[in-house]
Amino acid sequence: MYLKIDARTSVYLLKRLWIKTYVYEELLPSKYIAIKQLVYSYLEKSLSIYTDSTKMICIREGNIPLYKGRDNNRILYISGIALQISKYENFSAMEIANGIVSHLPATCSEDFHVQIVSPGWIHLELTHPTLATWLQSIVEWGVGNGEWGIGNREWGIGNREWGVGNGEKGEKDASLSSLSPLSPLSPLSSPTPHSLFPTPHSPSFSAQYAHARCCSLLRLGHQQGLIQLRHLDTVHGGVPSSKPIPWLDCDAKLRLSHPASGRLIAELVKVVDQLEYSYNWEKAALDLSQAFETFWRNCRIFGEMKTTSPELAQARLGLIMATQSVLRFLLEEKLGISALLEL
Repeated sequence: MYLKIDARTSVYLLKRLWIKTYVYEELLPSKYIAIKQLVYSYLEKSLSIYTDSTKMICIREGNIPLYKGRDNNRILYISGIALQISKYENFSAMEIANGIVSHLPATCSEDFHVQIVSPGWIHLELTHPTLATWLQSIVEWGVGNGEWGIGNREWGIGNREWGVGNGEKGEKDASLSSLSPLSPLSPLSSPTPHSLFPTPHSPSFSAQYAHARCCSLLRLGHQQGLIQLRHLDTVHGGVPSSKPIPWLDCDAKLRLSHPASGRLIAELVKVVDQLEYSYNWEKAALDLSQAFETFWRNCRIFGEMKTTSPELAQARLGLIMATQSVLRFLLEEKLGISALLEL
């Protein structure tokens, strides 16, 4: 007997395979799922058309010039590698840029829309399907720890099976249905040493508040049937659902088109891109928490939205899952304080 799957599920499964291939073949020994590292890997492979000496000059110590664009409506990377190589080669920057782009791996066209801009800039804009795959990977596996998530080295948190409660697929834990999203008696509460509490109004406290708000919204989404969470009492890292989030519409466009969604996604990408480097992590946590607050104020999930646009509501909850996972990593791994589940 063969299992029949629809086209959307087939694309999703292929993308899951892409994630594993990408992480293990492209990012190792990197331990973070950074889009910037994927861009680097494509450019490095394309640079093989030049002499070894030129290539080494350009990529020594990650010296490929690359930065992320500021437009929150798209994830755009801009490289000046052709301008840099033109200093060592007898060709114009535009000619070199065309040569680099023509030798990019075939898979690059699936992940990025590539454009050459005078006098030799290479623009790589992340496609919506790949962005959706990246968001889903954070929802399921989180960031960091060298494997697929934070804490557990397999499929997220708690039991390794899908579902809610005892880990059986689709089976719910009846004890979860009676929990109030903000109940102080909820098993989501976890004792935190007083020394790990930052002072109110500090950037760290803002991030803790945003993290707790994410957890509250996810519990409410679970209780209202918009999403299905596994082991709700351990929602303390990557939060997997029993099926993929409907990030894309029927035209393979990201449903999260509101400017506040774009800003939040841009902040998530920026943080994950920086995880391997020295950075002002307190500022990063503050920027991410502020982007989340703007998103939450402007993008409805419950009420009428749940009925009229359930897939958009689910996509917005998926974005909250990704935000909660990254906030938790920043708080616990970079700032050394507890990621509170409730305040």
